[in-house]
Amino acid sequence: MEAEAYRAYCLQSVAAAYDVVLITSEEPTWEVPYPRDCVVLSDPADQAALSAAGRMLAERHDLAGVFTWTEWYLVPVARLARQLGLPTTAPEAMQACRNKATSRALFARHGVPSAASVSVRTLAEAQAAAQRIGYPLVLKPAAHAASIGVIRADTPDQLTAAFAFADQAAGLGRESTSVLVEEYLDGPEMSVECVTYRGEITVVAVTRKTVSAPPFFEELAHCVDAADPLLDVVTPVAQAAISALGITDGVSHVEMRLVDGRPRLIEVNGRIGGDMIGHLVRLATGIDLPRAAYDIACGRAPDLTPTRSSAAAIQLLYPDTSGTLLRLGFDGTTPDWLDRVHFQHQAGDQLLLPADGGNMWTARIGYLITTAPTADLAQARTEEAVRRTRIHVQPLPAGERIAGGRPA
Repeated sequence: MEAEAYRAYCLQSVAAAYDVVLITSEEPTWEVPYPRDCVVLSDPADQAALSAAGRMLAERHDLAGVFTWTEWYLVPVARLARQLGLPTTAPEAMQACRNKATSRALFARHGVPSAASVSVRTLAEAQAAAQRIGYPLVLKPAAHAASIGVIRADTPDQLTAAFAFADQAAGLGRESTSVLVEEYLDGPEMSVECVTYRGEITVVAVTRKTVSAPPFFEELAHCVDAADPLLDVVTPVAQAAISALGITDGVSHVEMRLVDGRPRLIEVNGRIGGDMIGHLVRLATGIDLPRAAYDIACGRAPDLTPTRSSAAAIQLLYPDTSGTLLRLGFDGTTPDWLDRVHFQHQAGDQLLLPADGGNMWTARIGYLITTAPTADLAQARTEEAVRRTRIHVQPLPAGERIAGGRPA
């Protein structure tokens, strides 16, 4: 299960310090050793059902805090915490994180450097926004995550297909079904991992990112270096963005790009970063972000003292082409610096890249995590590990390919 592959470390961390009760969408499997109690809901984002489950657990246990690492549940969980009288950032601030149009408006109001952005609902509105902003552009759902529905358009001819691609994903949004037409920020991408406790914001780490070639924005690799020189550069802007949104408590994953050497905001996620970023932070700095998040949810000051200074990197594995996965494996023994290898597909599975109508879950094969004293060495080690990974894919027949997410 992918929840286990990407979030088990979070549950393991909190269960080592707290008694845990769960509200989840499926009967527990890998989670079984950790919670004392569990309620299964078909849709934890259903506020009424979530609130009822929370009250039920509060009757059974003395609850100290409520927390989620799942993007789709941020607003309902904040509301649940407020209903139970437990510590939380205001639901309105979580709503602002989830709706990127609201975030952009707040960034502009508070002078946080961001991208020019227009919220649209039709192709005609997108075309008018494009004329105002200028090409190249990025189109994205106003309320989604994981780069789903995010696409670049370099010309008016590309805009029609790009809008259809983004609009299809936007229709699945809960907080908004609008599409954003935005200025393309040209520069290296990174995220800033931040912890806020009672309004005091601490920048813990910078995650340098590698993304796929245009027009899509699939994240291919991340690297965390405890001694990253960009920490001083990005800290003031990350803190300003969190303050602008009204976040008072919790862990935030702040995405930005450096344009001409200056940070420009992409978005603020009111949760621990995905793709094992919290694990990379712990490997590189010793700081336990899941534990910090749970401490804050329980009204306790987190321990953000670094206990190591090194680097860690993750390489996310994708095929070169869509098709059927024939063989998958890792050659030789596992070196000490290879923290883990995870494969989330197996022989016989169909792999579908975004260019052919897929997304990160239909395309990503798994990941490799490496450690090293420096970022350069950690990244070199991921490259070595990738060379030892054997991936054989039978290409999808040409007649079954998809262009830009729609039938060719």
